[in-house]
Amino acid sequence: MQDNEAFVREVHDKGLTYDLPVMTRRRMLSTIGGAGALAVAGGALINGTADPAVAACAAEVDSETAGPYPADGSNGPNVRVLSGIVRGDIRSSFGTSTTTAPGVPLQFSLTVLNAACTPTVGAAVYAWHCDRAGRYSLYSSGVTNQNYLRGIQVTNSSGTVTFTSIYPGCYAGRWPHVHFEVYSSLAAATSASGPIRKTSQIALPESVSRTVYSSATGYSQSVTNLSRITLAGDMVFGDDLAATQMATVTGSVSAGYVADLTVTVP
Repeated sequence: MQDNEAFVREVHDKGLTYDLPVMTRRRMLSTIGGAGALAVAGGALINGTADPAVAACAAEVDSETAGPYPADGSNGPNVRVLSGIVRGDIRSSFGTSTTTAPGVPLQFSLTVLNAACTPTVGAAVYAWHCDRAGRYSLYSSGVTNQNYLRGIQVTNSSGTVTFTSIYPGCYAGRWPHVHFEVYSSLAAATSASGPIRKTSQIALPESVSRTVYSSATGYSQSVTNLSRITLAGDMVFGDDLAATQMATVTGSVSAGYVADLTVTVP
């Protein structure tokens, strides 16, 4: 099994065949600019000035590749159909293993809004990310028999799902991030053929990431990896600096962190 760095160097996620339509759309919006960009994105103008609340809501979260380690049935295993995947605490493996991924505590929440800026209730979110060493369960060497740091939750009356996890490491070639897929329902998320409404990624702030990596046990390689990449140079977030994907993160290494992101998914 290839390690993360080798895979990223070779093809990175699903490659340009997937990324080009997204990149073309973003460049088009950037070229239009100003009020035109707001109009294309669905923003509202009030007396010639953009309404920030409406514009922020109406901007659909960028679509991204699922990456090489989704375990959603598109590339190898499908953890979504396993009993035990619907859970809020994703730190431990389930099934034949109960190994817990060590790391700095992170609770991350994703609020899903629809195009009308109202909460999407009853949708399902599948989230996954690497461990503190940059390894993905079910794929990376040493953790192929683990399925930790993966889980599904259903959005509540506020359109929010919350996962209890650990702060992910930074592996070579990628900015610190969390993957997610949005499904129309729990039944769709836990079936082999359930259609995906949105695939994207959550970006984590540089300052918080640097603090975690330099202060906590087990993240030493992440210090080096983060020093070799910038948000602008990241192959996923670099085109718009994670404009719709950067989480707000608060907390500390000792107490743990809380991350929040609101996304619009039509």
